[in-house]
Amino acid sequence: MKVVLATLNAKYIHTSLAIRYLKASCEHEFDVELAEYTIKDPAMNIVSDLYQRKADVIGFSCYIWNIEETIQVISMLRKVRPDARIVLGGPEVSYDTEYWMERLPDVNFIVIGEGEETLLHLLREIRDEQKYHFVFGLAYRKGEEVMINPPRPKLDLNNIPSPHRFAEDIPNLGKRIVYFETSRGCPFSCQFCLSSIEVGVRYFDIERTKADLVYLIDNGAKLIKFVDRTFNIKREYAMEMFQFLIENHRGCVFQFEITADIMRPEVLDFLAENAPPGIFRFEIGVQSTNDPTNELVKRRQNFTKLKRTVTKVRESGKIDQHLDLIAGLPLEDYDTFRKTFNDVFELRPEELQLGFLKMLRGTGLRLDADKYGYVYMDHAPYEMLSNDVLPFDDVVRLKRLEDVLEKYWNSHRMDRTMEHLMQREFASPFDFFQAFGDYWEANGWQKIGHQLEDLFVRLSSFLAHHGLQRPDVALGLMKLDYFMNHKYKPRKIWWDAAIRKEETLYMLRMAANHPGRISADFAALGLSEKELHKHAVVERLPFDAAKWMNMGPSVAEAVFAQQEAKREEPAVVIVLYQQTDDETPLLFVAPERVMAKK
Repeated sequence: MKVVLATLNAKYIHTSLAIRYLKASCEHEFDVELAEYTIKDPAMNIVSDLYQRKADVIGFSCYIWNIEETIQVISMLRKVRPDARIVLGGPEVSYDTEYWMERLPDVNFIVIGEGEETLLHLLREIRDEQKYHFVFGLAYRKGEEVMINPPRPKLDLNNIPSPHRFAEDIPNLGKRIVYFETSRGCPFSCQFCLSSIEVGVRYFDIERTKADLVYLIDNGAKLIKFVDRTFNIKREYAMEMFQFLIENHRGCVFQFEITADIMRPEVLDFLAENAPPGIFRFEIGVQSTNDPTNELVKRRQNFTKLKRTVTKVRESGKIDQHLDLIAGLPLEDYDTFRKTFNDVFELRPEELQLGFLKMLRGTGLRLDADKYGYVYMDHAPYEMLSNDVLPFDDVVRLKRLEDVLEKYWNSHRMDRTMEHLMQREFASPFDFFQAFGDYWEANGWQKIGHQLEDLFVRLSSFLAHHGLQRPDVALGLMKLDYFMNHKYKPRKIWWDAAIRKEETLYMLRMAANHPGRISADFAALGLSEKELHKHAVVERLPFDAAKWMNMGPSVAEAVFAQQEAKREEPAVVIVLYQQTDDETPLLFVAPERVMAKK
């Protein structure tokens, strides 16, 4: 009996951990193949591929991001393979299972909850006696009636074979994200999260975990993402794993979901002292800083301790941090969410993800939806549209903010400009992103694509419309960000040139003839005037650009204070492109009086 286990990933670079667990648990008795697609693949292509595999049993792993696309595939597949047994599993169909069986008559079985033992038992019954009432954790059909068996007891994780040892995965380990778990379950009870339903945390044997990680690293894995709901809930276990990964990373990067307010100082000190830069990434779910909201959704969080952790990690310079917010939680209106956003943005995470509440099947918040006036999508991803304190108008405005936040902060193309605008030109980060998001939509830009330079052009347009106290500084910083973050000489500048063509020619000639006036590093390059014409850009800025080169929030504040006291002497910057192996630009600053024509 041939079995194909399939899923539709959100992106090609993702991999499905679930179907690998299932194959590892069943392949000793059955011929099991894995089939991974993406939600962007045409349904016809997926059905054609599955049809040609000629499987007797076809299983689909279902999540909120792929269920509707999966349903379309199943509908087509049933027409061309009426004899195949179709099995669903995964978190999206493990709750309200009777609803799914009634909605999807083409589906024969649904595996509920952990599937490793249940699927193996089901396949044996399909092959042998068809006594499906013996299979715990299974929904099946008995004539026209839907039958749902009692749940299966929790598995002993150490009896589950490793999902990481398939030879066919090795060629792609370095090209895709490898998902990995060291535990199952969550100690918390957040009412918007499916993890709150399972009580307690179970761990895989740590030596087996280490062996699997070494195997993946040895075979070329570049990014391993741990899917544990709270990686650091057990301090001793987390410390041992951090130490192990530091000793064995060999360039691989590891991403964890951590709970920041329970991170002990000694763990933070250890990471600050021992973690190599860039190999760890932390994902931290803040969600809200509104205490009544957190209390209502049973989310225990000490924001003071969370800030301590995030700040110490950021100051170490070793670990990138991704912080999550959820708009639309109970009791959090537009003004309250504004405070939450500013509270978290003050921490300056490398990435701030703004999501919108999803009313997931099986969660306490979905069961209490009427109590808080929730209106939400009927089908996945079940995103909230409004509630009793956040009308749809406000949700739409926050969507605009989310869009420009992603383009302008999370991309880190204009950090110096962003810091200046948020600290000196707008009341708060939230107000800047909201005003820009509103302007973006008013101009219809959400309907059209953009190239990299368009981001600068559109920000310039917004700032001209808004009216700034120091537009010269803002535009100067945009130029500096452009020079510092782009690897190639611009074909066409998007700003009004501050230096005339004849001035540029004079300055390049002087830079070639008297390089020491600029700097010793510049002189050491030994560039001719011809080379400078080919590789250099010259521009005048209204401030001493050297002070802004490596600007973080604290440095920015000091520079701003200086500017308040007196206007700085303008500077000339010379940017050299394609002078190094990685083509990163080299930027040199000289006071304008040094470069000016006598």
